Amino acid sequence: MPLELRTPTQSIYRVARYPDAWQLPDWSRAKDGTFGNRFDDPQAYYRVIYTSSQRLGCFLETLARFRPDLTLLAEFAEIEGDDDFTPLATVPASWLIARLIGTAQADGQYADIYAPEWIALLRRDLASTAIALGLSELDAATLQAGRPRQLTQEASLVVFRHGLDGIFYRSRYGHSIENWAIFEPFPLSNMSATAIVAEDPDLQTALRLHGLTMTDAIYPSRINASKS
Repeated sequence: MPLELRTPTQSIYRVARYPDAWQLPDWSRAKDGTFGNRFDDPQAYYRVIYTSSQRLGCFLETLARFRPDLTLLAEFAEIEGDDDFTPLATVPASWLIARLIGTAQADGQYADIYAPEWIALLRRDLASTAIALGLSELDAATLQAGRPRQLTQEASLVVFRHGLDGIFYRSRYGHSIENWAIFEPFPLSNMSATAIVAEDPDLQTALRLHGLTMTDAIYPSRINASKS
């Protein structure tokens, strides 16, 4: 059977820092040749940008680091009585002020990395890497976990050497969220970016799902940024 490939059929989105949501990560910020992300190139040859087919997916991925600690959630779950309080972690308003949401069209072919043929290929090609990392198995669950980073980064390199444009993968925060890790030189077009408002419905949904609240702040309006 051929390796499973995907192609984006609709717009993709990216949340990134102002003033350009599509600005490439600067190599000067790389540590050990990578930026510490899931599918970065372990040999520091190509860069990767991370996008989603859903605006909600962008917010779920980028806000996840603010989620309440599981221990705290468990402790509150054990409290008897009416559930009239939900512990919320806080996202500073500065996070919102400093970011834009970008929209673009993506071309090319992307490895469906959790599909059976790719898992079988990676299990063969990365067996030594997995053993060196202390893993007893390499399967969809291992790849989905995203840890250790070295494993998924080596998987990225395997995909890149097959001449593909990136990786299609489903989010750890819900498999209905479809994400795309896109390799340099980035087959993108019609790139644009807009400011994110606090009332954005997808932002608010992501905050609710992650158990987060955003601090109040008054901040200046931004003129919509665009890039073509």
